[in-house]
Amino acid sequence: MIGNERKKIFVGVSGGVDSSVSLALLKDQGHDVVGVFIKTWQPDWLACTWKEERRDAMRVCAHLDVPFVELDLEDAYKQGVADYMIAEYKKGRTPNPDVMCNREVKFGGFLSWARAQGAHAVATGHYAQSVYRDGAFHLLMGKDASKDQSYFLWTLTQDQLAHILFPVGHLEKKEVRRLAEKYALPTATKKDSQGICFIGQVSMKDFLSHYIEHTPGNVLNEAGEVIGTHTGALFYTVGERHGFTVTHKGTHDAPYYVIAKDIANNTITVSHAQALSENISTHIVLSDVIMRTPVHNGDTYQGVIRYHGDMRTYTVHAYDPDTHRLVLVSDVLDRTRALGQSLVLYRDDVCVGGGIIEE
Repeated sequence: MIGNERKKIFVGVSGGVDSSVSLALLKDQGHDVVGVFIKTWQPDWLACTWKEERRDAMRVCAHLDVPFVELDLEDAYKQGVADYMIAEYKKGRTPNPDVMCNREVKFGGFLSWARAQGAHAVATGHYAQSVYRDGAFHLLMGKDASKDQSYFLWTLTQDQLAHILFPVGHLEKKEVRRLAEKYALPTATKKDSQGICFIGQVSMKDFLSHYIEHTPGNVLNEAGEVIGTHTGALFYTVGERHGFTVTHKGTHDAPYYVIAKDIANNTITVSHAQALSENISTHIVLSDVIMRTPVHNGDTYQGVIRYHGDMRTYTVHAYDPDTHRLVLVSDVLDRTRALGQSLVLYRDDVCVGGGIIEE
């Protein structure tokens, strides 16, 4: 807990408005703050953007008269995020690079390094909240529901939350913009970044196409009939509704969703309906589970598979804290789930944990 005491806090400054305001707020509160720009790996075929982001981060630190440090976590990002992501897609799975980026880089390498430098805590511009009550830390959704990023932070442990701050988590985005103008920050009007964590303006398919051989294949309907083409089965995830071509259309123009993919035969199967077929179980097995509250058989949570996806009800069937595996039963059949995705669990506005879908 920070309280009202002056603490040494290292703030991850990305060159964006959210981290800039986070830095300004903590300095205003009287803390000893240091702006840290995290340099990560970027493929050589992609136009360099990190130098521009670093320049903006340096300008913010200079404007606020706080020290600026550059931290090289290129290896941590390459191995823990990029290589992992490529390997998972090659297996036909659907990883979440933003979750891994937070786990391996921002609250892995950065947090460990900052603590070794004598920092009490690190801070980032995430839209989430950390609250200490009843003897434990709790990760809450950000106040701005449209910007809430708690989904990407489910891997955080109690020990990590004890040394992490989210200074803008209690604010709406419009309030953050107003504060940026109040502090006259150089990033006040800068647009939000999009794309893969730290890599930026590149689609997942474009990124993967440089590392995974892609061969066009057939799009099938539920009867197994060829109705179109796609660019490579590995590049699609269950539930996706874009990126493939349907040449044999039906009597109406309802969207098609990917409901299955066959990596060996390089086909994807699509359907108008998102209701599950009978061979999909309501049981979901999670690995690498982190839960910040006690878990008992029969406990019920709300859960979400995709960022800003639909909340569904899940009941605990079995939990093994030694192997970090959790078996849940869903209240509905949902064929949009895919192996490798994160399933994140909530109670009201509290993110209690999550895991990686294995079955």
